[in-house]
Order: sequence, then structure tokens, then C-alpha cells
Amino acid sequence: MEKLIDRFIKYIKIDSQSDPASTTTPSTKKQWNIANVLVEDLKNIGMQDVEIDEYGYVYATLPSNIDKEVPVIGFIAHYDTAPDYSGENVNPQFLENYDGSDIILNKEKGLVLSPDYFPELKNYIGQTLIHTDGNTLLGADDKAGVAEIIDAMDFLIQHPEIKHGKIRVGFNPDEEIGLGAHKFDVDKFGADWAYTMDGSVVGELEFENFNAAGAKVKIHGKSVHPGYAKNKMINSMLIAADFIKAFPADQTPQTTEGYEGFYHLHNMKGDVELTELDYIIRDHDHQKFEEKKKYFQKVAADFNKKYGEGTVEVDLKDQYYNMREKIEPVMHVVDIVEEAMQDLGIKPHIKAIRGGTDGAQLSFKGLPCPNVFAGGLNFHGPYEFVPVESMQKARDLIVKVVEKTARKFGK
Repeated sequence: MEKLIDRFIKYIKIDSQSDPASTTTPSTKKQWNIANVLVEDLKNIGMQDVEIDEYGYVYATLPSNIDKEVPVIGFIAHYDTAPDYSGENVNPQFLENYDGSDIILNKEKGLVLSPDYFPELKNYIGQTLIHTDGNTLLGADDKAGVAEIIDAMDFLIQHPEIKHGKIRVGFNPDEEIGLGAHKFDVDKFGADWAYTMDGSVVGELEFENFNAAGAKVKIHGKSVHPGYAKNKMINSMLIAADFIKAFPADQTPQTTEGYEGFYHLHNMKGDVELTELDYIIRDHDHQKFEEKKKYFQKVAADFNKKYGEGTVEVDLKDQYYNMREKIEPVMHVVDIVEEAMQDLGIKPHIKAIRGGTDGAQLSFKGLPCPNVFAGGLNFHGPYEFVPVESMQKARDLIVKVVEKTARKFGK
């Protein structure tokens, strides 16, 4: 366990935030810092074919140690952290034998990790928690997954009595800005199927996710001196306010759960002449997803009829789709993880992701890729934490999946 935690701490202390405004891959130069460290760590534990491409994607191989023909499986994690909260100067705090009470993250800021607000904390009484000091995110999303994969490969190398087929490992940049799989070389990776170790609590196993689109909206107004504005000024911000109200109030992230979709306004800026709105549109059901997109375009068209053509511009693009379509024909890739969990005494929690993963895009690129827990909670902010025991279970699960694959599918 110490080696696993040391890896994790090493990685989270390397600032590797991605940047949605960038046009490069990786989107930030600092992501190269952790990518190069991962290359060295993979070489040091004895992995083969370790390489890093021009886009910062890291690949490596653990060769088969049996004569049987076994499917090639892969494990994937992203090394960037979310751009919406600082990942610089991460100062992890250790809390052993957690007693279920409030955790003071930062007294000066008044930040408290409390089971009153985060009731799931009660599930980790008696365990060792790694949490933030309240100034940054932690980076368990997804450096926990990175550390678990490398530690599992190290364990397998040190224990050749555990028989396995060829295993491929991949680490990528820019997942947090939706681009993690865009330049992932599926052909080079060469796996029959893979798993992203990017879920949250122990037992999570996901092969469904949202269909997703993003919409950039520009609302144009006309600026006139306010003292002489009657019948002349067109205030884009007021039109934007009406535009926002045109969408169902019960179809937002804060009013939906499970398989329910939503419209999410996540950014806005404006003045009299121009207001810009950024939306994401989500639904698990493809037909409902298409209906949401059509309704979005209809609202824009209705506003243009009311205020004049060109008042509202919409650039709406699909981002990713529900990977269930690609996983269902090969459900054995899910079944084997579920069986491995049961072997380890882990209760499987199969659910739909209210979001997306690199695995969704990879599945549509020809690499079936369900998502598996990595152990962290409260991602993308100062309340993020990870139980050490959860990381260990994720590492053990990787080893068990590898072992069971060789036994079950070896020819």
C-alpha cells in the first residue's frame, strides 16, 4: 500500500491542469511534466514498449507470460486535472482512522468537509483519508487511476506466478476538456477491449453515459446612449435573460438525476451589444437527446422571428454518445469485471454515468471501454478526497481482472 500511496502523492503534486481555450495537444505545456514522469516510472518497473507520442499520449506493454492465446486488454487513465479549480501546489493531508466527524480543511477560509453535507463520509469511518488543505483540488480524478494502474503492473511484474495475457496501458491528456480520446491511437494501442479507471466509489462499473452536445450562443444587441435610447437600444443581456427562461426549469443539473437529461448553462458573459452563453445538452436516451437539440434550435429560431434575423446565433455540436450501443454486443467485457469484484468481496454497483468518459469516445472508435471505480470523491474542488483503502481495492481489481481474463478467455 505504501508504494501505491507514494505514487499517488508524487503525481498529484505535479500541476497538470488542462485548458479549454487552448488549441494545442496537450492543451497546456505543464501536462508534459507528468507525462514524462510516467514514462520513466513505467520503464523503471519493467514495462515494455514504453513510448510517448507527439501529443503527450503515453503507451506501454506488459507482455504475456503464458503460452495460450489470450485477448489483449488495456487499462487507461487521464493525467490532467480540471481547469475550473487550482491544481497548483497541492498539499495532501492524511487522516488516519477517520471517526466520522467534521474535517477542517481550511480554518481561514471556513472550509469544512462535513458528513452533514457529504453523508457518504460515514461510509469511510475507520479508514485513512487523503484530502485537500482547502486551497486546491486533490487530483484523485484521475491520478488515483494512474497510480493504481502502474502499481498493478508493478505487482504483476513482481509476481510472475499470476498468469496473464498481453496488457496494454495508456495515459492521456485533456480528458477534463472533453478531448482525452480525440488523438488516442486505438490501432497502436492494439487491445481487444479496455477499461478507464476513472470512476468514483468502490464498486462503480459503468457502460452507459450521456449523449452530449455543446452549444455556443451569441445574442446581438444595439448600443445607444441610454439618454436617447427609446425605441433604439437593443439590450442583448435582457434578450439573453428571456432566452435562458425559455428552457424547462425542471431540466437542469440541479433538478435531475438518474437517466434524466438536462440543459446546462455553464458560462455567460455580456454587455448591451453582445451576450455569449455556453450550454451543454445531455440525455441518455438518443431520441430525447435529438429532441432536446431540436428544441434548442427552435428557441433560437423563435427569438430571431421576434427580434430580427441574426439576433441569436447558435453553434451546436455533438460531443460524444452513449457507449451502451457499443458495449452491449460485447457484454463479456462488463461481466468479467463484475465477477472479479465479487471474487474480491466488492459489491458491484452498475449504473449510468451522468457525464462522459474517454471510454465513451474510445468505444465509438472501435475500442470497447467501460469505466471502473478509482476511489475518489467530490471531484473538481477543495472537498475532493480519496480513501486509501479504495485505491487499494481498485489496484487489486485490476490484477484480478487480468488474471480472470487469462483463465476465462485463454485458448
